[in-house]
Amino acid sequence: AARVAPMSAIALFDIDGTLLRAGGAGRRAVVHAFDEVLGDSRGTAAVESVDFAGRTDRWIVREVLVRCGVAVEGRLVDEVIELYVRRLPVELENAATFEVLPGARDLLEALSVHDGLVLGLGTGNVERAAFAKLRRGRLDSFFGFGGFGCDHEDRARLLEAGLERGRARLQGAHTKVVVVGDTPHDVAAAKEIGAECVAVCTGWYGPEALVAAGATVIVDDLRDARVFEALAG
Repeated sequence: AARVAPMSAIALFDIDGTLLRAGGAGRRAVVHAFDEVLGDSRGTAAVESVDFAGRTDRWIVREVLVRCGVAVEGRLVDEVIELYVRRLPVELENAATFEVLPGARDLLEALSVHDGLVLGLGTGNVERAAFAKLRRGRLDSFFGFGGFGCDHEDRARLLEAGLERGRARLQGAHTKVVVVGDTPHDVAAAKEIGAECVAVCTGWYGPEALVAAGATVIVDDLRDARVFEALAG
């Protein structure tokens, strides 16, 4: 009889609102970076007016610059991102309300020993910021690759980058790709690359918005057994 190839899957996890809450550390680090670059506090109000949920770091920086009336140049965006990344570990350390979300660690531990599944990231954070946040929650060891905000400002494109890295690790055909996230942006990007999407209601969006976006599975949090089934089943 012909040998059947083992089941293989690629999981791409969002970070903020899905695996952890950074207690406002990211927003504070962004404000600090804008204060440094602009030399005044114009950035503070602009940062407060921007919805970060589901957005990429570079998109956020561009949007704030526009709202500050500053001409957006690639070098300026890079400078803000660099200052933000340097400041972030300090803000994370001081974040009193930092938390790893319910079920996240147990789920990652269970998935990490499951054959035929590779765990990656699909996050709007630039790579250094992503791992700074994960280190603070001691979740960094579960992830060796991903698609990041430094790969592309468009979420679907950064997921594609993560998917390519996941394929390289599997060294063969994968049977499914599942994105785990908490915003309609995560869901839309997952659909755009042909992936399934598990949506958790631990971020800023309730089930109605996630149903409307077309999530495959919607759960209150990562303790729900359907998350493990969707990824490892």
